[in-house]
Amino acid sequence: MEYAKGVKGEIDQRPKRFYTDVSVAADDGLWRVLLDKRSLRTAAGQPLTIPSERLAEAIAAEWRAQIERIDLYTMHITRMVYGALDRTPEAWEAAASEVARFAGTDLVCYLADGPAVLRDRQQVAWAPLREWAGQALGVKLDATVGIAPIAQTEASLQAVHAHVTSLDPFRKAGLAHAVPLFGSAVLGLAVERGRLTAVDAYELSRIDEAFQTERWGEDAEAVKRTERGRAEAAALDTWFAALP
Repeated sequence: MEYAKGVKGEIDQRPKRFYTDVSVAADDGLWRVLLDKRSLRTAAGQPLTIPSERLAEAIAAEWRAQIERIDLYTMHITRMVYGALDRTPEAWEAAASEVARFAGTDLVCYLADGPAVLRDRQQVAWAPLREWAGQALGVKLDATVGIAPIAQTEASLQAVHAHVTSLDPFRKAGLAHAVPLFGSAVLGLAVERGRLTAVDAYELSRIDEAFQTERWGEDAEAVKRTERGRAEAAALDTWFAALP
């Protein structure tokens, strides 16, 4: 469920804010978000029931922050909870396979072939995480220099798939959001397991970009992209901290 932002010369297709009050309420051990006393529903129309008050409050805060139009593009936690509740078993299987696919070409396994100072930064930052993934999850990934693809072991990719499959829907949804944001299954898994904050993981995912910025400066579009990525990472930290 995405809404197009209005741009100059086009009609703003985002729905108008139709509610005044946003609150949360307990519901038999779970929590609901209420818009003018009516329960919020998912994009697929399911009742939106949440396992913790803290997560419900985070979702409510996003709905309170909407002004004239509802911009779901900025509502990262709401979109994650929609994903947690609306995905079918087939969609979860596809998500697990997608995380494993990222592990097969993981960002933290490809060191820059130059300059040496960039490669050293990547190695210092990423090598401990590769080691952690192998020890904690059985995800043993090899690293290389350059962009020529290397094959990872099937056992490691299966370990990623099995771990994702073992998670509850809310942790799966957070991980499925984190991995493409970072371009790395290892970084996503480290966040889901509490090894890293998502904010730190996001910075580790953009070592090359930060290095290029130091040398050449940053353009306005890159700044916007980075700010959005940091906002998504902060939302992920809120998400995982709020889960039981």
